[in-house]
Amino acid sequence: MSTDVSWPKASEGGRVVGKQAIREYWTRQWTEFDPLVNVLDVINRESGVTDVRVHQLVKDRKGNLLSDTELWHVYSFTDCLIDRMDIKDGDCTPGGASTAFLTS
Repeated sequence: MSTDVSWPKASEGGRVVGKQAIREYWTRQWTEFDPLVNVLDVINRESGVTDVRVHQLVKDRKGNLLSDTELWHVYSFTDCLIDRMDIKDGDCTPGGASTAFLTS
């Protein structure tokens, strides 16, 4: 990851910037959620963007299923380092908090 990598806060909406901020977000997120992500497809684009279609299962820490969905994880690279990651739902439109984390 680049020093100023930008990452979506999937469970909250918004973004975090920088490796340390991402580490703190992940640490907080994983105390609440137990996600399992399996890669289904990878598309490397000439523009330096890689689209990764994933099947994502999200459970709370008690094992209750919160969501079972397919999403796109979109990675942008500069000098072989991830500088941005976005999450797009099935219709490939970016949004706030990912529907994969919505608990209704």
